[in-house]
Amino acid sequence: MGSENKSFEFLKEIGLGSSNIGSYVNGQWKATGSSVTSVNPSNNQTIAEVTEATLQDYEEGLQACSEAAKTWMTIPAPKRGEIVRQIGEALRAKLDPLGRLVSLEMGKILPEGIGEVQEIIDMCDYAVGLSRQLNGSIIPSERPDHMMFEVWNPLGIVGVITAFNFPCAVLGWNACIALVCGNCVVWKGAPTTPLITIAVTKLVAEVLEKNNLPGAIFTSFCGGADIGQAIAKDTRIPLVSFTGSTKVGLMVQQTVNDRFGKCLLELSGNNAIIVMDDADIKLAVRSILFAAVGTAGQRCTTCRRLFLHESIYTNVLDQLVGLYKQVKIGNPLEKGTLVGPLHTRTSVENFQKGISVIKSQGGKILTGGSVLESEGNFVQPTIVEISSDAPVVKEELFGPVLYVMKFQTLEEAIALNNSVPQGLSSSIFTQRPGTIFKWIGPRGSDCGIVNANIPTNGAEIGGAFGGEKATGGGREAGSDSWKQYMRRSTCTINYGSELPLAQGINFG
Repeated sequence: MGSENKSFEFLKEIGLGSSNIGSYVNGQWKATGSSVTSVNPSNNQTIAEVTEATLQDYEEGLQACSEAAKTWMTIPAPKRGEIVRQIGEALRAKLDPLGRLVSLEMGKILPEGIGEVQEIIDMCDYAVGLSRQLNGSIIPSERPDHMMFEVWNPLGIVGVITAFNFPCAVLGWNACIALVCGNCVVWKGAPTTPLITIAVTKLVAEVLEKNNLPGAIFTSFCGGADIGQAIAKDTRIPLVSFTGSTKVGLMVQQTVNDRFGKCLLELSGNNAIIVMDDADIKLAVRSILFAAVGTAGQRCTTCRRLFLHESIYTNVLDQLVGLYKQVKIGNPLEKGTLVGPLHTRTSVENFQKGISVIKSQGGKILTGGSVLESEGNFVQPTIVEISSDAPVVKEELFGPVLYVMKFQTLEEAIALNNSVPQGLSSSIFTQRPGTIFKWIGPRGSDCGIVNANIPTNGAEIGGAFGGEKATGGGREAGSDSWKQYMRRSTCTINYGSELPLAQGINFG
């Protein structure tokens, strides 16, 4: 598999071989497209081959999925929850090999790879409980002998388009909720992580088959932009969840809006940490390191901007630079590695271009800034001193680059936090309750995730995940995100013999 590398033997445990079929349609593995190569970003060597789906495969899959939806939506929600529980158990049984695959194919370190799979398992557990709590409100009617209430029903099919940086966790955020809400799922995984798409789908398919349910309840495709465009255009898919860049997300949104569909968008982040003069410096420095360096800076919640109060600026910066120089960069599957490779060679090129732009706009590289000499896609985690007015600070450079800036007042720091087009995650470090409540209040951070004394990344599944502005406005995972996967009907029932009208209207 990808040559004689025995370190790939574990892939057999999750049903993968040297050649793999990249789409699951109508309960069968079938793909008639071209063959692509899954590449290990640590050395750019082949892991395995995958045959991608064509638009003909897509159409066959959607026809079957539309039929399966008629069955799935009529199964009681708690019974659907039982199926999701079994999916969680199947994932739990393969936690280690799946986590290793995420690390191998995406490039994140092994603890993060295993943590990503655990996140889907957690979502399954959450969704099982939710399956008994899809409640509607009872609303007092102004009319005698009338009852008014809300009923929530499935949408039918939910399309999920995921990105390389969380190749299976984001699927879990969406699919677990969508399934218990009575929807079938159509998943297009990232083109560069097809093996993860196949491995997760195999486990789901086994559960459906074991329960004598149509395989088309869960349909998945490995493929390129043509499959994504087909999902966005397809009127049979009422809701499309898209995770990726703001540029592509805007195109997806426009396409879905043109057919009056619904969109859930999880797009770019340009996240900031603010460190106040009273902060616990040790806690802040540890948090910044994880937030800025974790996943080699390829999380949507990665900290990209750091605002330090002028009184602690030098102290924090000196500690950070020292820690950066000690960070172990290398094979993500090896114990002790903290920073793996960037995902593709294109990512490395973008890093290099970004460093050039930073220097041209007056940025000063305090540490890092270079590509490492190796077969893989390794770069140095980088800290940059730069003016908050530099245009590059407003953009998301998807890598381990941290912009550091100085401030004097809380109001100034909040304004800087809010000064970028994106609005995903943010955090402040302080021990003053008043500062925290200003930060989370109406004139505080304008982000969808607003933290205090923790990093910008590493969100729990129990809360709604998503951001504002150019981040897209979508909310996935916990809280009441489930409502986006269902349609709400307001129902009024007259159980009397009279016909009183609302607002006291007398019509004849």
